[in-house]
Amino acid sequence: MSELVVFENISLDGVMQAPGRPDEDTRNGFTQGGWAVPYAAMQEASDSMGSFGALLLGRRTYEDFYGFWPKQSNNPFTDMLNQMQKYVPSTTLEGPLPWVNSTLLQGDVAAAVNQLKVELDSNLLVMGSGNLIQTLMQHNLIDRYILLIHPLLLGTGRKLFPDNGIPTALELVSTQTTSKGVITATYHPLT
Repeated sequence: MSELVVFENISLDGVMQAPGRPDEDTRNGFTQGGWAVPYAAMQEASDSMGSFGALLLGRRTYEDFYGFWPKQSNNPFTDMLNQMQKYVPSTTLEGPLPWVNSTLLQGDVAAAVNQLKVELDSNLLVMGSGNLIQTLMQHNLIDRYILLIHPLLLGTGRKLFPDNGIPTALELVSTQTTSKGVITATYHPLT
């Protein structure tokens, strides 16, 4: 049985929106996209991504990743993301999906993800996909959180753990600090 792991860049005040580029996600007038780039935390944390065999991405994140990553050359993340199996739960997309190694999951998201966890030998990694994460939390499907906590306050933006979210107790398993002050914290939910 595989584990489902959420891997997210967040600001100190919990914002996860648009860490990579100014145009990544401008919903609700968000103008601070690209906030994580100066910290280069993904490069230092990339070793922790190597043990994952598949990605689980929400529709919006899948479309954004597909529009960006296959076009990047000389970047180790491009090859890794192209080669990984990608699962996308969606009620609006139609298959076949355009990005190599992509599978559309239709129907009940919780049931489909739970079935994947039973069938897969390798762990599932969720990146971005805020709405999907909220659904997974509601159904207690997340086994681990790896949070890259950046030392800045954005004051606005979509949060990983929004107000009125699902109450969840977490156990801190490990921490590392990058050379630029980003804390990589790994948590397990307590059930």
